[in-house]
Amino acid sequence: MSNLTQAIVFGGAGFIGTHLMTRMLASGRYNRIVSVDIGKPRAHIEGVEYVHHDVREPIDPKLGGGVPADIFNLAAVHVTPGHPDGDYYYTNVLGAVHVCRFAKDTGSRNIIFTSSISVYGPTETPLTEDATPVPVSAYGRSKLSAEAIHRLWQSEDPDRRLTIVRPAVIYGRYERGNFTRLSRLLERRAFIYPGRTDTIKSCGYVKDLVSSMLFMASRNDSLSIYNFCYEHRYTISQICSAFSQAAEYPKPTITIPVWLMNLAVLPFEVLQAVGVKTGINRDRIKKLWFSTNIVPKHLIASGFKFDYDLASSLVDWHRESSFKDFD
Repeated sequence: MSNLTQAIVFGGAGFIGTHLMTRMLASGRYNRIVSVDIGKPRAHIEGVEYVHHDVREPIDPKLGGGVPADIFNLAAVHVTPGHPDGDYYYTNVLGAVHVCRFAKDTGSRNIIFTSSISVYGPTETPLTEDATPVPVSAYGRSKLSAEAIHRLWQSEDPDRRLTIVRPAVIYGRYERGNFTRLSRLLERRAFIYPGRTDTIKSCGYVKDLVSSMLFMASRNDSLSIYNFCYEHRYTISQICSAFSQAAEYPKPTITIPVWLMNLAVLPFEVLQAVGVKTGINRDRIKKLWFSTNIVPKHLIASGFKFDYDLASSLVDWHRESSFKDFD
């Protein structure tokens, strides 16, 4: 990391950005922290400047006062399935171009970019950073393209520093995603295992993710690419058990063949087709059935120490929730 006193977080209003900026503000390292986003902040952080701007549009260097800054690029269309394929490229790739151009125009030499393990595609075989990315979704392909754009920016000047993190499923307060939905299903005793209970779902707690980003950037490597998830690859059954223990939910016991679950969701897809948003479809069932077996080899080799494991992180999240379990 540089010794600059200004940080600009593109996509800062979201889940990860909220935790990142909270941590940076508490550290006292930066005199100025700017969040650039088109969305409403998940939680408003006193002391952060919020700027409304779409990264799909060119970014005026004056946004950051025209001076260098540590840049965090978290901006993305990431919910998948959920968007036309073109949306992922339009935001994730064009956004990368504009952020890198902004960095060049302001003389900023440090970017931390959040990619995704989606660049690997689903896998039953453990994969490290040494594996060749084979994305199977528009989201994964757009993230891999965005990585290439950031790497091109870094290669143009030996003094530039680029940290690329490929997070697995990230969970925690303000998430409102996969783990939040799972907790609601478990609370209602409505979760059913799709086809099997041993699907591996590499995952990590948002507080550990933020710690890893700051840790890896502080190493000051010219280029650092690392996977982020727990070293232990948890199965969907172990994840459900950890939720049950943290919130005293009954453990799910029913497993239904995937073909039967695919039939069961067809009515929800019909509703979706006529404009009723349900969030239930065969693609989501498929995501639950396929493993994401990712290993954080580079992160562990670099000496990073996790503050949490799955069980303790869910207890922490549950304790911090204000309105509902795992909010």
